[in-house]
Amino acid sequence: MQETSQTETPYTALGFYHKISQLRADTWNALKRDLGQLIRLTDESRARNLVKAIDVKLTRLEIIEDYHAFPSKEDFRHLWSLFDREEYVLLEKVVKRLVRALISESYRRRHVDLSETDADAEDLETLDALAQLRRGHPASNSSAQPYFELLIVDNLSTQEEEVVREAFRNMRRPEDRFAYDVVTVRSFEDALIAVLVNPNIQACLIRYEFPYKSKYNLSALRNYLEGLSEQALEHQSEAERSILLSSMIHELRPEIDQFLVTSGDVEATASRDIRHFNRIFYRETDYIEQHHTILRAIDSRYRTPFFDALREYSRKPTGVFHAMPISRGKSITRSHWAGHMIDFYGINIFLAETSATSGGLDSLLQPYGPIKKAQEYAARAFGARQSFFVTNGTSTANKIVLQALVKPRDIVLIDRDCHKSHHYGMVLAGAHVSYLDSYPLHDYSMYGAVPLKEIKKTLLQYKRAGQLHKVKMLLLTNCTFDGVVYNVRRVMEECLAIKPDLVFLWDEAWFAFAGFNPTYRPRTAMHAARTLRDRYRSDAYREEYAAWKAEFDQLDPDDDATWLEQRLLPDPDSVRIRAYATHSTHKTLTSLRQGSMIHVWDQDYRQKVEAPFHEAYMTHTSTSPNYQIIASLDVGRMQAEMEGFELVHAQVEAALSLREQLYTHPLLQKYFRVLINKDMVPLEYRQSGVDTFYDPATGWNKMEEAWANDEFVVDPSRITIAIGATGIDGDTFKNEYLMNKYGIQINKTSRNTVLFMTNIGTTRGSIAYLLDVLLKLAKEFEARWEESSRPERRIIENRVRSLTEELPPLPDFSRFHDAFRQCSETPQGDIRCAYFLAYDEENTEYLRFDNGELQAEMRAGRDVVSASFVIPYPPGFPVLVPGQVVSEEILYFLQALDVTEIHGYRPELGLLVFTEAALANPEAG
Repeated sequence: MQETSQTETPYTALGFYHKISQLRADTWNALKRDLGQLIRLTDESRARNLVKAIDVKLTRLEIIEDYHAFPSKEDFRHLWSLFDREEYVLLEKVVKRLVRALISESYRRRHVDLSETDADAEDLETLDALAQLRRGHPASNSSAQPYFELLIVDNLSTQEEEVVREAFRNMRRPEDRFAYDVVTVRSFEDALIAVLVNPNIQACLIRYEFPYKSKYNLSALRNYLEGLSEQALEHQSEAERSILLSSMIHELRPEIDQFLVTSGDVEATASRDIRHFNRIFYRETDYIEQHHTILRAIDSRYRTPFFDALREYSRKPTGVFHAMPISRGKSITRSHWAGHMIDFYGINIFLAETSATSGGLDSLLQPYGPIKKAQEYAARAFGARQSFFVTNGTSTANKIVLQALVKPRDIVLIDRDCHKSHHYGMVLAGAHVSYLDSYPLHDYSMYGAVPLKEIKKTLLQYKRAGQLHKVKMLLLTNCTFDGVVYNVRRVMEECLAIKPDLVFLWDEAWFAFAGFNPTYRPRTAMHAARTLRDRYRSDAYREEYAAWKAEFDQLDPDDDATWLEQRLLPDPDSVRIRAYATHSTHKTLTSLRQGSMIHVWDQDYRQKVEAPFHEAYMTHTSTSPNYQIIASLDVGRMQAEMEGFELVHAQVEAALSLREQLYTHPLLQKYFRVLINKDMVPLEYRQSGVDTFYDPATGWNKMEEAWANDEFVVDPSRITIAIGATGIDGDTFKNEYLMNKYGIQINKTSRNTVLFMTNIGTTRGSIAYLLDVLLKLAKEFEARWEESSRPERRIIENRVRSLTEELPPLPDFSRFHDAFRQCSETPQGDIRCAYFLAYDEENTEYLRFDNGELQAEMRAGRDVVSASFVIPYPPGFPVLVPGQVVSEEILYFLQALDVTEIHGYRPELGLLVFTEAALANPEAG
């Protein structure tokens, strides 16, 4: 076996950690290719070079495979033995079998013995690969036992590792619900890297003493091990080190079931803070009990209570004397005309279609059985205290939360460019709205997010005016449509220092997947809420707060700089953590369309919110919810708990591969410029100073630094491409070029950008197809220029200039008209009053701005006030809301827009505005 170098390289150090699964697959395929060439070579010089290349690849793969059950350490000893004996023909056969087993994932279904070289073994691998191709993916084989890997952390010798692995293998029975294999590591660092690079690990058994350092120099761990040292751990007891490792594994992958094996004082260990361990075992050799306990823990995550109940119900013979003729498929199985519906959908969906809430099923409006249990499992998966299923989308989820928490005349701080459901929710709740401006990205006709200083400044404005007690909620979008992500914990902490009972509603419609990746998770609402609660309960925080308060009290409290220019800390005795998140589960995880969830982490939920929340839920939820959507949410939760880490990692890998090609291909760069961190987040909000996550020499090694420190970061799985150099606007490029010509579907565009998103369903083949299409389009644009006449080139240049230089500046929110304001010192307005005032036709009129009519009124000194929402697509946010004064900046923006779709604006009539008489006496209206 070859010695591994301690010198860090981009590969052996896993500097390209974010692409580790692709690195693994590509290196095995490259090894197979090199061996195939080697056995055919006659040139000794080339053969020697290939042997060196094979040595490097085997060394690299051994490091990666050290953290996987297949191929095992014994398998690698066999590979090195063949290599050292120069049996390259046999080595190629073994590597081919190994690669087939990895591709077909046959190792998940049966033991693969690489020492077997007979034809039968090779035929079996081939049949496995063919079966995998027929199914499309091995996961679709629902009859097979789901497979996982058990991580054992113990400083074992090679022989001891084999004994332990074989002992657990011998526990397995055909009737077990799951199959598993064992991965052994010998150190603290190796345990952490194993859970990061091996998504198959679902359970961890921590045993006895183990050293801290890995034998590899692994830079991917540096952010996770900050503040730890080998010397510090040397002074810890066996139990303390195990508990610390357990807490760090939980932080990286909270879904992993953890168990502790100890030979010490088990009672004393059990009395410590061992909350992340499912169970403590006394004695290492109690394999039967460990085996059954591990399987039971995996089963608790694998269960899908409502989906299982619905499947069981669909098998029951029932007589339907109720609503829904389509139930059991009765209305179409006997139809002479509608049978093709069953041909398309299959019979099961109709067997499961029912309006029943008994017979093993449940009521979404008042769950007591499998839906209740499914929602409890969802809360566990997403780190919430309570979770609720919503079957008509996050637009409804947002309105439920707003109605449950906000009373008429409560003040809500909200980002102006949020989803329209929030604006309409404000109308329904009767909230007094204080709009916050996000930082603009004028060059790309889009907004970023609301700076923390802007939020603090607004809260201080209410504090100075004696109105802070009326401020109920802060509502922000995380992440934004374009992928800008807040530092959620920082925002909550500093706002709570000003108003300790502030409620936070985080619209995470596009961020449901983030809870299943260790880099993304800390910037989610539920994780931040739990982290802050634990922080404020600790003695260490009380000491930190006391020191901060003593220093803060020396400053001038009436000077805004005192509050705005330094980090604020809340009083631990008065702070209450109250956070809500709404997820469009169907957007980024597995669910049928409109499947959404509400997640709650509110210390005052039981006392203050439960009853109004129930009423709001009843108000907006159908009495006939779609059971298929509920079942898909249940399955989507299970999938996220069991393989969310793997799927999200693959999603990010796909995005990084796409970005890497777009960053480096000369022709693609000419027409399609990927916006990087510095393009979308101004320097003042990038405390890390990181301009881009990617460096051609060292790979993707800067992402964690930015995500740990910056006020805003960009989600790399959302790829915004500036296309101004093509001379084609975003909407035309989306419809005419991508969709109509190549069948590529995207959602978001601006005047000069298009947004591509990867998700857990994106494949490497999809990325390859997109790159091929973009390259074809780039060549098409290149040919267009080369073949154009001089006048035609001037037309192209004018279009490019219009999209890259002549962009209208994005307007800020102007103000509510005084008729809809309650306090001259604060900016909030009564949007509900304005909205319903427009219902009476005599209160409104139309003014056109294309003929100068509206401008003339403004020059005459009139406050022209919008009577409706005006929403251009793109960018898709309201530039005007009911009750808002039309400013010159907004008017210029509307005039400069070259989009055809503007909701709330009728070109033949103009803008709907309030008459001056209506504004003089809005209450009368």
